[in-house]
Amino acid sequence: MSAADEVLDVVDRDDRVTGQARRGEVYARGLLHRCVFVQARDAQGRIFVHRRTASKLVFPAHYDMFVGGVLGAGEDYASAALREAEEELGVSGLPQPVPLFKFLYEGPGGAWWSYVHEVRCELPVEPQASEVDWHAYLTEAELERRVADGTWAWVPDGLEAYRRLREFRGSPQ
Repeated sequence: MSAADEVLDVVDRDDRVTGQARRGEVYARGLLHRCVFVQARDAQGRIFVHRRTASKLVFPAHYDMFVGGVLGAGEDYASAALREAEEELGVSGLPQPVPLFKFLYEGPGGAWWSYVHEVRCELPVEPQASEVDWHAYLTEAELERRVADGTWAWVPDGLEAYRRLREFRGSPQ
């Protein structure tokens, strides 16, 4: 089954399930759905940053400071956060990601409910080749510099989640 054929829950503006549709249809019709963002940090507290593969349906070849993805039909945010983090980092045995906050992303690419989580990953990572072209762990300062200098194309939903996470943590904007 291709990613476009995966069945997702369609939700309303209050994040209540109203039906299901294939991912390709959800994207084509701009239907609201659910997504998780997980900020993964290594033992030194550095943030996992990666470039998405060119084959991704949304934001191909863009950089992101979160791992994550869409929730399948009937899946809850907590289960999706752990599944997506382990899949994209290429590990098993991660602790359950800690839920931080949820927001409705509306911007380039569409609109979806986004639940931001964080997890400590002290395991050696082997990112999924179908999802990740390049990866590294960056310090907070390095990440802020990369975001500010504009030389990397960042996924817009990830940038919005990053902005909101900094605000959530009380970091200066």
